[in-house]
Amino acid sequence: MEKTFKDFLIRDWVVGDRTDASMLIKSVLEEYGLGWEADASSCCGGADQDAVEVEKYYLEAGGEFWVVEQAGTIVGTGGYHPIERGNNAVEIRKMYLATGVRGQGLGRFLLSQLEQAIAANGFSEAWVETATVLKEAVKLYEKNGYQPMSGVETERCDKVYSKRL
Repeated sequence: MEKTFKDFLIRDWVVGDRTDASMLIKSVLEEYGLGWEADASSCCGGADQDAVEVEKYYLEAGGEFWVVEQAGTIVGTGGYHPIERGNNAVEIRKMYLATGVRGQGLGRFLLSQLEQAIAANGFSEAWVETATVLKEAVKLYEKNGYQPMSGVETERCDKVYSKRL
């Protein structure tokens, strides 16, 4: 998969992206005061282990994981994988953008592309968990038809949303 938006390239994650994509996610989490939890034995059960083991958590599970490049540098990520809750549902995860590329409509475009891919792959619902501190993400989901739900499963998150596709 390859899509372009302005001067950004959205493409499938490849093994060579592991370090740069993980470090981008880690830096965005730290920017908002949230910890990087890539170790399954950590206090929070490894909420970011999927960012390091993309093959296991996304590709082998029937989902997708994408990176966003600008001038050859990874400036964003996003993916989804099937989940048990909901009705024929996936969870959108690791949708993060570097500070310098926010506010240009890229997040809205990336979300719409993920939703299109999810629907094209036969899924009916998208779920997402986030934290109140990620104000831009909360606003993005709410403005794009995601409805508040209950049942947050990730320790550092305090909001969960769902949308029928």
